[in-house]
Amino acid sequence: MDSRITRIRSKLAKIPYQAQRSHSVCAERHQFRLGPGISASEADAFEAEHRIVLPAAYRAFLIELGGSGAGPFYGLLPLEECRLFTMNRKPADGSPRGFTHVDHPDALQGDLFLHIIEMGCSDLCLIAVTGPLTGRVVTGNADGFWPPNVSSAQDFLRWYERWLNHMRDGKDNRALGLTSPATIATAPWGFRATASPRRQYIDGADPAVST
Repeated sequence: MDSRITRIRSKLAKIPYQAQRSHSVCAERHQFRLGPGISASEADAFEAEHRIVLPAAYRAFLIELGGSGAGPFYGLLPLEECRLFTMNRKPADGSPRGFTHVDHPDALQGDLFLHIIEMGCSDLCLIAVTGPLTGRVVTGNADGFWPPNVSSAQDFLRWYERWLNHMRDGKDNRALGLTSPATIATAPWGFRATASPRRQYIDGADPAVST
């Protein structure tokens, strides 16, 4: 077992008891609880049905930790509710790329991204399952209202543990839907209001906070 699995389980168990932790947007939905893990055969069946291979760290999380629940924004989607998207071409006018469900007639035949966390409206939190970004978490907007952002975390376990660490330490991280207790009522959050030199959008627009 990946040692990070044990570490994440321990940290998640302590999160509700951290008085100074960051507020996690929409945490009332999952209340920092994970649903039951899935079986390896269920993961295999999903992969066979969709003709993909789930990134190893994400698959390990679903089997060994939990198949839904606690996570950034509204939390992890159950695997059966996860849908595949492709990233749209960059528009000629330079506006941000959007994403299209693979079953839509306008979907490109390109790299695949699995929608894994519910952010609300047309915002998407996905994990790349094919192509050069495989295993990386990507956030974006289906309609291209803001540019896609690739997390600097190399796999899902690192990305998820970063969320736990930042929440535990009371850090703001708008890209992870976190707001410190002192600014919950007034601070805007979301990628549109974010700036940091650490990450670059796929489209080469202004940088975003590292997720």
